[in-house]
Amino acid sequence: MDRGSELRAVPAAEVPAQAYLVDVREDDEWLAGHAPGAQHIPLGVLSERCSQIPQDRDVYVICRSGGRSARAVQALDAGGWQVLNVADGMLGWESAGRTMASESGAVPFVA
Repeated sequence: MDRGSELRAVPAAEVPAQAYLVDVREDDEWLAGHAPGAQHIPLGVLSERCSQIPQDRDVYVICRSGGRSARAVQALDAGGWQVLNVADGMLGWESAGRTMASESGAVPFVA
């Protein structure tokens, strides 16, 4: 499954509503605000928890601004996942006016 160096990426505004979304930010960032329905797997534990990510569908990976998620996409792509980087991250998600949730019930924001 060699795609060379061409990894797929999309802006947050174009992530489908029912997409499988993995958020690789740290715990404090996740708690402050995240996309509803996203799965939280911090980048630092991705290798030990990647078996929790389905391999039979497209997986969108998001972080704050696209850097950490790009690294996660490279690793998952090498392992055979069908992955796309959300290139502008949660900052793009927020600026696109997409729904966000927080674990505390406070108004969600991108930390």
